[in-house]
Amino acid sequence: MRRLLAIFLIAIFTITTSGCALNFYKGKPEQERKIQQLTAQVDELEQAKRMLEERLSKEIGDKQVLLELASRGLVITMANDILFDSGKAKLKHNAHSVLKRIASVIKEAVPNRNIGVEGHTDNVPIKYSGWKSNWELSTARATTVLHYLIDECGIEPQKLSAIGYGEYRPISSNETKESRGKNRRVEIIILPKEVTKKSYEESQSKVSEEAKSAEESRLSQEAVK
Repeated sequence: MRRLLAIFLIAIFTITTSGCALNFYKGKPEQERKIQQLTAQVDELEQAKRMLEERLSKEIGDKQVLLELASRGLVITMANDILFDSGKAKLKHNAHSVLKRIASVIKEAVPNRNIGVEGHTDNVPIKYSGWKSNWELSTARATTVLHYLIDECGIEPQKLSAIGYGEYRPISSNETKESRGKNRRVEIIILPKEVTKKSYEESQSKVSEEAKSAEESRLSQEAVK
């Protein structure tokens, strides 16, 4: 996974600086320095991952938190059960400690990185909680986490983005109670330095709008029935 992230960062550099992958490997001193910088970025994320593993060892052992070094950065996946009650977007009291520990690692290990907060749900339609759709619930939960990181943990707001995907980015099938539980989650992504806040928001907003359109279409069809 470390190799995949390094390749991803190098690919971004190749496209944005030379326009030709072949030119990237000619051994120019400035390009070699850039490769070293990109490798250092991966090392930085790996250090953050090790710190999180230590500070969240209980939650990781209980399978409430999952850490993954992926091409999109360091992904911290938190089960909704540790953060929210069913159908709610208000943080549980126990969630405060988890988020504060995550924020402490961000400030110590990767203070200059942009951070994405993504909310996800299962595909069970909302009936009683007051939300119009899963899409709105997932967005509210992501925004709640974002505000906590800013207001209670001191993360700089200009580095944070929040977005909701509803049921449209599952990591498991929705066929069983266990798999639906895996899909109900919030992810905090520590982004590669080459991924700016603006580019992240633009790419993620496009997917989120597609999810919103799909949700509105489904609700319209149900209304017709």
